[in-house]
Amino acid sequence: MDHVKTYNAMEVKHRNGDLIIEGPIARTELSKLDFHEHLVAFRPPEQQHKALIEIADLPEGRIIIARERNTVVGYVTYLYPDPLERWSQGNMENLIELGAIEVIPKFRSGGVGKALLEVSMMDNAMEDYIILTTEYYWHWDLKGTKLNVWEYRKVMEKMMNAGGLEYYATDDPEISSHPANCLMARIGKRVDQESIQQFDNLRFMNRFMY
Repeated sequence: MDHVKTYNAMEVKHRNGDLIIEGPIARTELSKLDFHEHLVAFRPPEQQHKALIEIADLPEGRIIIARERNTVVGYVTYLYPDPLERWSQGNMENLIELGAIEVIPKFRSGGVGKALLEVSMMDNAMEDYIILTTEYYWHWDLKGTKLNVWEYRKVMEKMMNAGGLEYYATDDPEISSHPANCLMARIGKRVDQESIQQFDNLRFMNRFMY
């Protein structure tokens, strides 16, 4: 499968400053940018910057960033699912995962996350993919946002909806372990029926177990 990547950008006027939302961004460009010290949701900023550069270099990898001048203040990643996850078991070339989305506290609550997803889907090549994301409440910044689990879930769903991702049921044990966890996905317009069936089989792997 050819992983075509077409660059798109938009400007977001946030109350705390103007941002450029752009991508998929190339490794060379990403390595030249500063990475904000408050991007700490997944690992220390220097390590996360390095991880994003590596993802940008993958054939299927896509990084969309929110940039304030020369500093990355938010991002969303797309790549093949982790080999240890059930979503990789079908070896589907057209199934990619929205692996991480993060925006620094200064630029939250201003549509930046929504804009990251909107720019992601501006690329027509996304119609060739099933894009999934797994949401686990233990990854959410409940303390920083002062939201409860259900309020945060509602915000997260609304943001994902901006990128065309919708709720999908699954019997995945980790997702099923808490009612706030969920699977969301977007099935591109050019995805064939066989791939959709494969995705359905991955969603429900325990249906014949008694």
